[in-house]
Amino acid sequence: MKACKTKEKKYVEYINELLVPCGNSKCPTVLDLFAGCGGLGLGFEACGFRTVGYEINEDYCATYSNNLNGKCITENLTQDTEFPDADVIIGGPPCQPFSVGGKQKGLNDSRDGFPAFIAAVEKINPDIWMFENVRGLLYRNKWYFEEIKERLESFGYIIESKLLNAKRYGVPQNRERVIVVGHKGAFTFPEEEIKDVTAGEALQELATQIPEDVRWVTPNMDVYIKKYEKASQCINPRDLHLDRPSRTLTCRNLAGATGDMHRIRLEDGSRRMLTVREAARLQSFPDWFEFEGTLSSKFYQIGNAVPPLFAFKLALSVKDYLQSDLRYEANEMDGMRFKIPQQMSLF
Repeated sequence: MKACKTKEKKYVEYINELLVPCGNSKCPTVLDLFAGCGGLGLGFEACGFRTVGYEINEDYCATYSNNLNGKCITENLTQDTEFPDADVIIGGPPCQPFSVGGKQKGLNDSRDGFPAFIAAVEKINPDIWMFENVRGLLYRNKWYFEEIKERLESFGYIIESKLLNAKRYGVPQNRERVIVVGHKGAFTFPEEEIKDVTAGEALQELATQIPEDVRWVTPNMDVYIKKYEKASQCINPRDLHLDRPSRTLTCRNLAGATGDMHRIRLEDGSRRMLTVREAARLQSFPDWFEFEGTLSSKFYQIGNAVPPLFAFKLALSVKDYLQSDLRYEANEMDGMRFKIPQQMSLF
């Protein structure tokens, strides 16, 4: 396994310098569907791609456009949406149809983003596509995943999926996500790193400070938290442990005053909730990245995002694939065969 680069410099310096949009009009175009605030897109732009984002939420789209080189178009994606040509398609289609509380209607669910994603792949026929989703896609809702795969395989793609944890790629957070890739051969998932980055390494001095806009854990919240931890049989308090990667960040445990909320315990025993900047660091957003909208909207953007550092590592694998000498193409008569290498200068 590769050594973690964060050993060479502090985590904050590392993400601030690495995760910077770059690239130009000659670089490969990435169509970023259900783009959120730009976590996945930022990782790809930092790797040298140029992006075009699509997102229905105006705050998310504004954040994307104000921080990335690519612009985000505010639109509700459907199977009839027209897109520009692109070399790569990425995205995070909404997962409500196969969430625990969903009705499991699959591709017939009106909230489902996959019909639009599948239609975009069929129309554009990119060199490679990738989407991320919750781990339940491979387990509880494997039936639904098989339905999606069957449709996408009919377009001639080899489909590979893997459950990856962002903490194995330099992100100071225990965050499992399913990554699904469609390609024509010779794609390799990024290698895991040796050293985990802790929440303390990510937050540094922020973890001991009292911000001006502090949100304290009140006595009534304390009572609720104790009941929650007892009912859920927590072995360790759900406070943020600075000596390890954080728990998974979600919209609910960032924005809401719940028993599962993320909070920091100070030296005097008092506890406070995370700030936007602290939550962003745990998601590997660089400090220069600014979020638009209300406080609640900002937390929802962060909780829903793909960690940009994780996205950067995925983008490196996509870049390697586009530059590889071994590429397959589908042939109805011969099955899968090697394609004659072509000279490529994409970056």
